[in-house]
Amino acid sequence: MKYGCLRPSPDLAHSYHPSAGTTHRRAANDDENILDDATVSALALMISFPARPDLAHGGTIPHWASDNNLPSPPADVRTIAIVWVGATLYEVRSPPPVSSTAANSEVRSAALVVMAYRPHTNQPYPVRVATNPWMAPTATDPITATVRLPGSKSMMARALVLSAISEGASTLARPLRARDTELMSAGLRALGVDVSCEDDALWLVRRSPEPLTGNAHIEVGLAGTVMRFLPPLAAMALGPVSFDGDRRARQRPLRPLVRALRSLGVQVETGENDGLPLTVHGLGKVTGGPEGRTVTIDASASSQLVSGLLLAAPAFEHGIVVHHVGPPVPSTPHLRMTVAMLRAAGAAVDDTAANTWTVEPGRPSARAWDIEPDLSGAAPFLAAALVTGGTVTIPDWPHETTQPGDRLRELLAAMGGTPELGPDGLTMRGTGVVTGLDADLSEVGELTPVLAALAALARTPSRFRGVGHIRAHETDRLAALAKELGSLGSKITELPDGLIIEPAPLRETVFETYDDHRMAHAAAVIGLVVPHVRLTDVSCTTKTMPDFPGLWSAVVNGDDGTLGGPA
Repeated sequence: MKYGCLRPSPDLAHSYHPSAGTTHRRAANDDENILDDATVSALALMISFPARPDLAHGGTIPHWASDNNLPSPPADVRTIAIVWVGATLYEVRSPPPVSSTAANSEVRSAALVVMAYRPHTNQPYPVRVATNPWMAPTATDPITATVRLPGSKSMMARALVLSAISEGASTLARPLRARDTELMSAGLRALGVDVSCEDDALWLVRRSPEPLTGNAHIEVGLAGTVMRFLPPLAAMALGPVSFDGDRRARQRPLRPLVRALRSLGVQVETGENDGLPLTVHGLGKVTGGPEGRTVTIDASASSQLVSGLLLAAPAFEHGIVVHHVGPPVPSTPHLRMTVAMLRAAGAAVDDTAANTWTVEPGRPSARAWDIEPDLSGAAPFLAAALVTGGTVTIPDWPHETTQPGDRLRELLAAMGGTPELGPDGLTMRGTGVVTGLDADLSEVGELTPVLAALAALARTPSRFRGVGHIRAHETDRLAALAKELGSLGSKITELPDGLIIEPAPLRETVFETYDDHRMAHAAAVIGLVVPHVRLTDVSCTTKTMPDFPGLWSAVVNGDDGTLGGPA
């Protein structure tokens, strides 16, 4: 167990703490906040609950931790219990009675946080967070499933930003409600944008005020889209806007974006290495700097550094011209997605010159966005077909898309799968025999963890190249994969920009997820074949999928019907 400090979430702040920040649901992993036992004055709880979002109505089935013999909090400390379910925090006002159904195979585990603070001060109070490893289910038969996936995080982020600067009201159909998109929505609301997400099937975003609202704080969590897409918008706010996030977020590259904003005349205060925490001092508009509307940027660390500037540029007084100078920009399909969505909203974009993007000024038009399924999120489910010799169908797989996850059809075919794209979606069939893969994954770095998991189960060696940039993702994914696959028994060679994975017998282990949803997906795939693979924290998957553990367990257990969200 580790100890950390939490603050109330914005949703609860109005009732409990007038100057609260944002809940860090895994602050117990933040070494800067670790406290010793003597300072802890709150109890730890664990709960199990059915995979349904009815906790606000007493649907919790708690199991009290046996090691809760800690001293009671002082009299001036008010304690409330909250639980994070998907991307929503629910208050547990009084603990329901323990239920025998907690042992039912249909329930899943999550951490219940006891959050405490002194109401009359601005100081968080130390709390204890309890978590148990999640056992990845092992498949006993070939998996046959139809899995309806939530919406694309990448498309959602871009649609939200474009809607925020558009004329009129825009809608987002089949939206993704997950941690990253909730953080993006909360950030836009902090800037004065009206984001209504009461309807799970259709979100409504109304044009921002003129100018955007300053004197605000935006919590980025670990979301690259939030930390890179919203500072350019904040430059158009009237007043300072501060940004901060999870501990790892402070290590993710922002310097090229910060320097680009400064070159446009925007005052930005930053933390170490021009990263988080940062404050953008908006003047209500962006008019350009000494070089006018032209900025030069090294975006070799992330394509989001360019996308963030382009998405806000229609609302800049003179638009923008972005020149990339440096090693190739990774994940270029995401840049193509940015350009395509700008054009779909009516923005004038010129990307004909290599490494140069020009966006003309002029507010985009409000529109109805239809969010595609998250194709990268399909990776573990399609991989399940390969390793178990099963058949998995993903409905509504687009025949034309800018999502990099579409390359799964090609990559998994090379590893032994048989893809078929038809009118009802994509079907992947496997034989149970996985072939190694030699591939440049520079455009699809986010797929590396699941492909590495498949490679660990393959009959022949694999080599992945061109993914040095994923060292700066949610974690250093190359180092993390080398360590965790090695702990399983894989023979791994870590390269500066990739991995070599050779076949070897695998064994049970505790798989560290590093607060990274893609690492959790990789571990789940291996757990299909290797018994007793335990994930240190499966809740990190809420970043892009509201209930990955429940959906994954249903797929492995052979539940009937179409699994996942509504059509």
